[in-house]
Amino acid sequence: MRRLPLDHPGTAVHSSPGAFLWWMARGQWHTLLGGMAFGIVWMSSQAVMPAVIGRAIDRGVADKDGSALLTYAGLMLAIGLVQAVTGIMRHRFAVTNWLTAAYRTVQLVGRQAVHLGGTLPRKVSTGEVVAIGTSDLSHLGQVMDVSARFAGAIVSFLLVAAILLNTSVSLGLLVLIGVPALMLLIGPLLRPLDRRSAHQRHLTGELSNTASDIVGGLRVLRGIGGEALFHERYRRESQDTRQAGVQVARLQSVLDALQVFLPGTFVVLVVWLGARSAARGEISPGELVAFYGYSAFLMIPLRTATEYANKLIRARVAARRVCRVLALTPDHQDPVDPVAPPHPGAELADARTGLRVRPGLVTAIVSDEPEAAAALADRLGLCAPEVAGQPDDDVTLGGVPLTRMRRDDVRRRIVVSDTGATLFSGRLATVLDPTGRDVSQALETASTDDILEALPDGLDTVVAERGRTFSGGQRQRLVLVRALAADPEILVLVEPTSAVDAHTEARIAARLRGHRAGRTTVVVSSSPLVLDAVDEVAFLREGRVAATGTHAELLETDADYRAVVIRDVEPAEALS
Repeated sequence: MRRLPLDHPGTAVHSSPGAFLWWMARGQWHTLLGGMAFGIVWMSSQAVMPAVIGRAIDRGVADKDGSALLTYAGLMLAIGLVQAVTGIMRHRFAVTNWLTAAYRTVQLVGRQAVHLGGTLPRKVSTGEVVAIGTSDLSHLGQVMDVSARFAGAIVSFLLVAAILLNTSVSLGLLVLIGVPALMLLIGPLLRPLDRRSAHQRHLTGELSNTASDIVGGLRVLRGIGGEALFHERYRRESQDTRQAGVQVARLQSVLDALQVFLPGTFVVLVVWLGARSAARGEISPGELVAFYGYSAFLMIPLRTATEYANKLIRARVAARRVCRVLALTPDHQDPVDPVAPPHPGAELADARTGLRVRPGLVTAIVSDEPEAAAALADRLGLCAPEVAGQPDDDVTLGGVPLTRMRRDDVRRRIVVSDTGATLFSGRLATVLDPTGRDVSQALETASTDDILEALPDGLDTVVAERGRTFSGGQRQRLVLVRALAADPEILVLVEPTSAVDAHTEARIAARLRGHRAGRTTVVVSSSPLVLDAVDEVAFLREGRVAATGTHAELLETDADYRAVVIRDVEPAEALS
C-alpha cells in the first residue's frame, strides 16, 4: 500500500479524457494489477463453487459415497476461505486505487492552480474548480475501484463458459454468445447518458459558481437590496440543474432496470434449457444444480460489466473537466532565453505610465481612476494578462523587462497582495507563513493584537475556508501579515487598509515604513493616513504620472491630487 498524498503526482497526459484515464491507470499499475489479481481469484472462486456442489451431489449424495461427500465438503470449505481472504484483499486494493486516483487528481489540480496563479479565476469559474474537488475526483476514483471487479468478471465469465462448454455445447455457446449480446443491448443507452451527464456536470459547476459569488458578496447584496434578484437567479439556475439531473436519472433508471431485467431473463433461459437437458437424461441432477448455480452467478459478472460501463462514462465526463483545467496556460510564459535577474536593490519602473519606484522607499500610487492604479499594481508584479497576446515589456527591474525573466524569479522578488487575496484553511500560523518563521513583527505591524486575543488558541487556531469566521477588516489585516511575513525585495500592496477603522489604519501606516526599512514597497491607496506616512507619492492623471512628491507637497501644489484625496475621504466622514 502506498503513502498518500503522493510525493509527486507526475506530469499528466491531458490531450483527451481517455488519454488522461490511461495515464492515471499507468501511474498506479501496481495496485491496479494487485486488485485485479485478487478480483480474479475472488470471482473465480465463486464461479467454480457450483461445479463442486454438482460433483458433491452426483458422487456423494446420488452414489451414497460418504467419503466423496466429505472430500467435496472440505473442498468447498477451502474455496470459501480463499474467496473470503481474496475478497478482503480485493477490497483493500480497491480502496487504495480509489484514494490514489482521488489524491492524485487533487494534487494535479492544486499544482496547476498554483502554477496559473491569477490566471485561473480569469479563465475558469470558481464553481468549476469546486466541482472537481467535490464530485469529479469521486468518479475518477470509482472507475479505478471497479476495474478490479471488472477484470474478475471477464475471467470468471470465460471460466463459466468453458465449464458449460465441457458439459453442454449448446449451453456453453448460449453463454458465450448471449452475454455479449446483452451488453450490446445496453450499449445504445451509454452515449446519451454520457451527453446528459456532461450537461448536468456543466450546470452543476455554474450553479456552484453562482453560489460562491452570492456568499462572497452577501453583505454587498444586502447593502444595495439585491438579495431578491440574486435569489431568483439562483432559484432559476438550480431548477435548470435539477431538470438536467432528472434527465440523467431517467436514463440511469432505465439502465439500472435493464441491468436486472436482461441478466434475469438470461438466467431464466439458461435454467430452462438446463432443466430440459436433465429431463432428457443428457445431464445429471448434480449438473442441473450446477447449471442453476452458474445462472445465478452470471448475474454478478453481468452487473459488474454494466456498472463498469456506467462508471467509465462518468469518469470520462470528470476527466474531460480535469483536462480542461490542466490544459490552461498562465498569462505569462517563461521566455525561451531568460535573462538573469538584476542585482538586489534595482529600480522598478513602468515606461507606459512613467512610474519610477526608488529602491528602499515606500511609494504610494494615487490615481484619478482607481481601476488604473489597481491595473498598474498587477503589471508591476507581472500579474496582468497580456493584451492581444503581446508581452508587456514596459515594466522593468533594473532596466530588464519582467517578461524577459523567469516567472519564478519575478515571483520571488516581487509580491503583489491585492484586494482579492484570501486566507486558506488550516492552522493560523501555517496560513500566515508556511515556512514556520517568526511572524510576530508582521503581526505587530498589521495591528492584530485584538484578533489574537479573541482567538482561544492564538496562532494554533484552525482557520476556516477563506477565513470566513473573521470579519472583513480582520481578514484584510491577516492577509497583510502574510504579505509582510514573505519579506520580498519588492512588495506591492493594493488598498491594504480599506476595510479597517481610522485608528487601526493610522497604526498600520505608521509602522509599515519601519517594518519595510531598506526594502522597496509600493502601496496603492488614496487614504490620507497612509499617504502621509509614505516616503513618496506618485499621482496618476489619465494613466500617466503627472506629479511626484510627498503627500503634503502634492496637497499644496496639485489641485487634481487634492480633489481625488478629498473625494475619497468624504464618504468616510459622512459615515462617522
